[in-house]
Amino acid sequence: MENKELAIKNDPRKYAIYSRKSKFTGKGESIENQIELCKQFLNSKFEGVTEDELLVFEDEGYSGKNTNRPEFQKMLKAIRNNEVKIVACYKMDRISRNLSDFVEMYDEFSDYNVEFVSKNDNFDTSTSMGRAMLQITMVFAQLERETIAERIRDNMLELAKSGRWLGGTTPTGYKSTQVTGSITFDGKERKAYKLDIVPDEAKTIKLIYSKFLETKSLTQVETYLMQNRIKSKFNKDYTRFSVRSILTNPVYATADSTLLEYCNDKGIAVYAEESQFDGKYGIMAYNKTAQTVGKANKIKDFSEWIVAVGKHKPLIASNDWITVQRLLAQNNSKSYRQPRSNVALLSGILYCAKCGAFMRPKLTQRKNADGELIYDYLCETKEKSKGMICDCKRTQGNKLDKAICEEIKNLTFDKSEFSTQLKSMERKLTDSVKEYRNNIANLEKTLNKNNKDIERLIESITSAENSPADNLIKEKINRLSAENETIEKQINENRLAIENQNLSDLNLEILKSTLENFSTTFDEMTVEQKRVALKTFIKRIEFDGENVQVYMNTDEEFEINHEEVSANVKEPKRVDSE
Repeated sequence: MENKELAIKNDPRKYAIYSRKSKFTGKGESIENQIELCKQFLNSKFEGVTEDELLVFEDEGYSGKNTNRPEFQKMLKAIRNNEVKIVACYKMDRISRNLSDFVEMYDEFSDYNVEFVSKNDNFDTSTSMGRAMLQITMVFAQLERETIAERIRDNMLELAKSGRWLGGTTPTGYKSTQVTGSITFDGKERKAYKLDIVPDEAKTIKLIYSKFLETKSLTQVETYLMQNRIKSKFNKDYTRFSVRSILTNPVYATADSTLLEYCNDKGIAVYAEESQFDGKYGIMAYNKTAQTVGKANKIKDFSEWIVAVGKHKPLIASNDWITVQRLLAQNNSKSYRQPRSNVALLSGILYCAKCGAFMRPKLTQRKNADGELIYDYLCETKEKSKGMICDCKRTQGNKLDKAICEEIKNLTFDKSEFSTQLKSMERKLTDSVKEYRNNIANLEKTLNKNNKDIERLIESITSAENSPADNLIKEKINRLSAENETIEKQINENRLAIENQNLSDLNLEILKSTLENFSTTFDEMTVEQKRVALKTFIKRIEFDGENVQVYMNTDEEFEINHEEVSANVKEPKRVDSE
């Protein structure tokens, strides 16, 4: 073994194997195959690599175009914690297809003295020539990815000419229906589909457009739909955002000369003959949204859209659809005016007890004695439905925030029920840990006894050749071995329970520490710090128009009377939990 490989072998850190596949197929370069080949590769370079020396990271269903992959990020964390000495992968494009990402990643590897090896790309990254060859390979990997993207776009342009529905969630008002024939996508033949109207849903779409043209307000459309109990195709209330999504979708618009002129003015790429814009069909828009994992899809610039005439019947006249787009461009919804200074403390934890909706802060033009603008908390459902679905009273936010804060400060006294409950929880945690440790001690005692019995039985077999009792002894050895497997599993379960209890104990210590310092430091905190501190103690607050019920993170509850909040902020009434 060469000096460099010997140094790596003697390094106490571990070998990391990284595997990635964009989607599960069950064949080819599967995650499992990549891992197994990397293990064989590592053993060929560094003799005797054991499972204990390996850290395996698997990302299935993630593209290599960026580093937003959970296991990849976990591997980087292990590298930064100095737990990894070498990173192995099946092919370099498994770890990254983006040159800039790879260069940045490899620089970080170098900073932590981590070697990189690829089974199918034999480069020695300790030499300047090896690093240059590595980057050249990455250039071609990125070029391949960009070529694939170009090919997909070219195919999309061809598909656009067909005007077919390409799949995914169908827009409200339509259903997907298979038609005779097929379409070719990325060199493969696929079934062809078109959109057919769903009458009940189509009525809702027409109603939404009609109401928006009438009111010119997303909020008023949302209110109308809620008041009339009109639900989405998924049986949910429409929101301003879902209404906007419907209003901006060109699938509903009639493909005629007016719409063609609009598309040309906006710089939208139109892949259809002018004669096809005859008013008989609707529009199909491709490449309209940017797909981002974990985030809402963002509408792309018009210049990136690809538009064709579809095979479906339209629901909205082109003039109406265009007018809606112009109104939306001018529309600034003012459903809620958040306090400008963002001082409301209970947002996100204050709920309406009547309907379960959030209660949101809304600014008024009045000022209190301290010169602060007064804000109220309003039930979101009541506000949107104009009181038709929920009639919960509003409550003055400035006073309620102060009342809650004063009540939490009172919890810091040593004799408070909250402190008593914390101490009780501490005792329970301590007792639980003792019980788990006793269980482990007893189990280990039984395990050691069984191991000694197994050793004794093995010796008795070897000392007496071909004894009639051999089979009975072997059965007993097997029985004890099976029992040991169960015991080891129970030991691990108890150890895991102790770890969880220790974590709970740590959280409890943080809670206690926050509680001890709360009353003296709270008034000096920023608004954001106050919010975080309150959420440390409070799980949920409910207001029913008369009383405020506060649910603590220790399962304690207390109640504040609404009238007393208004009358005297400093001394809210305390009610024992039921």
